[in-house]
Amino acid sequence: MWVCPRCGRTFANRNQVHTCARLGDLDEHFARSSPEVRAIFDQVRAAAEALGPIEVLPERTRIALHARMSFAAFMPRRRWLAGHLVLARRVDCARFSQIQVISACNIVHQFRLNRRDDVDEQFTAWLAEAYQVGIQEHLRRR
Repeated sequence: MWVCPRCGRTFANRNQVHTCARLGDLDEHFARSSPEVRAIFDQVRAAAEALGPIEVLPERTRIALHARMSFAAFMPRRRWLAGHLVLARRVDCARFSQIQVISACNIVHQFRLNRRDDVDEQFTAWLAEAYQVGIQEHLRRR
């Protein structure tokens, strides 16, 4: 892992291009959100931490979950939690509002979580897949 000497973030590749900025305060992201939105995020975070070591990066516009690379990001809204997962395959499901192919093995799936029940078995399975992308396990299998 390479550590940026200016901002302290870790990356899989040396001198990786990024927005070099100080991390913010996690709580500030939820200042205008209902307590339910924070509870949803905390539930997702606990599920991600159960998968292995992660960093929670409260950036200016999002909260990223990061292993060797960022594999999920969240943007708290007043009444819901917007976000995306990076998967190594396309998953066509009504729960994803948009799917963007970045590369053959990095496909961004956008979603919206409205309540804690949305962090169900299906979602946590996708989170586990995204974590595998985050640790770049999907590249080792190719």
